[in-house]
Amino acid sequence: MSRYVFKLPDLGEGTVEAEIVGWRVKPGDTVAEDDVVVEVMTEKAAVEVPSPVSGRVIATTGSPGDMVPVGSELIVLETGASAASAATPASGLSSARPAAAGNGSAALAAPTKAAAPAGEAATATPAAAPPSAPSAAVASGARVATSPAIRRRAHEAGIDLRQVAGTGPNGRIVSKDLDTYVSRRAQPTPIRSGPRPLSAARATGPAAATEEVKVIGLRRVIAQRMSEAKRTIPHFAYVEELDITELESLRQHLNDRLPAGAAPLTYLPFLALALIRVLREYPQCNAHYDAERGVIVRYAAVHLGIATQTPEGLKVPVVHEAQSLGLWELAAAMRRVSEAARTNKAKREELSGSTITITSLGKLGGIASTPIINAPEVAIIGVNRAVERALVIDRAIAVRLTMNLSSSFDHRFVDGYDAASMIQALRECLEHPATIFMPA
Repeated sequence: MSRYVFKLPDLGEGTVEAEIVGWRVKPGDTVAEDDVVVEVMTEKAAVEVPSPVSGRVIATTGSPGDMVPVGSELIVLETGASAASAATPASGLSSARPAAAGNGSAALAAPTKAAAPAGEAATATPAAAPPSAPSAAVASGARVATSPAIRRRAHEAGIDLRQVAGTGPNGRIVSKDLDTYVSRRAQPTPIRSGPRPLSAARATGPAAATEEVKVIGLRRVIAQRMSEAKRTIPHFAYVEELDITELESLRQHLNDRLPAGAAPLTYLPFLALALIRVLREYPQCNAHYDAERGVIVRYAAVHLGIATQTPEGLKVPVVHEAQSLGLWELAAAMRRVSEAARTNKAKREELSGSTITITSLGKLGGIASTPIINAPEVAIIGVNRAVERALVIDRAIAVRLTMNLSSSFDHRFVDGYDAASMIQALRECLEHPATIFMPA
């Protein structure tokens, strides 16, 4: 029997510390080699840290939200014959753990709920069994098989996933299983006869309830970056109305020719193509500001960021070398990186390196918005909702489809005249979409 002190390893890319997002184990638990023991977040990504050895957990260092320096003590394990015998009931932990979706170290993921203590379910009495029978793997004390997104939903709702019956392969809990459990749990309880004491009603009423949510993980990173961008960048906002009637006609024409089941074109690929074309004349908007060196780095290539809402928060996956893609290729690439970000399958390089960002609220787009620049970029283009309006054209009133573009620029490096000129050039392309495809 011996003690093994596991220290936070070097996670690469100059990382000097990491934030603890959530422990998967606690003192007294037994773990197998390569079992995930803790999820941490660096400035780049969320990383699941596996145990290098098998043993019993003696102590852990830090709570969710704490910053731990690289090389400092993270967890102490008891290894050897006694620990191995203690780990026997939990031998199913490693085999029941699902493979991480895609590159787990690259995706910005949210905290997940800690795994159940090994052997806990095996010692429960029949009277303690939940109303819905869980899968055999869960009942035996194995780690619940499900996705990180579902773990996060369960964690936020205070749901023990061991109580949820999985209908996926090998008892894996899928989204509908959690929805079913939540809806069943939310069923109203029968109203009992007789008056309810006033004091009890006040004590349990919704007006008296509060909830404290610690800002950790991806949400902390988002808050930190948004605050820093708003504090350090003097934003210049510019909103312009577009007549996209012709663009909509072209979009519908192309979508009508798609084979059954193919993903239809949205406005974003057209906007992206037009933006790529316009940036040739306004390279100061396709740039980074390197504050440490005090220089503007202008890029010949367009690495297009696509602001994407995910269950874990806002992410900006990137279509690299977007200027080399045609309409259909660009549309497919934008869908691919956005979906990868939502499902935590995005690779590390797909979540960094953008030189300018497009953001859209879709049907919730509103009339106008003031998007925050994705530092170190110097510009961001926002898309608002498309609506039909009556416009005066050639001294006659006509119903046209209109949409506003809401843009923000770093006023330190992009003058108002240049920002307005770029948006006007972008407007010209989108109102006459044939020009998007003409040779430069």
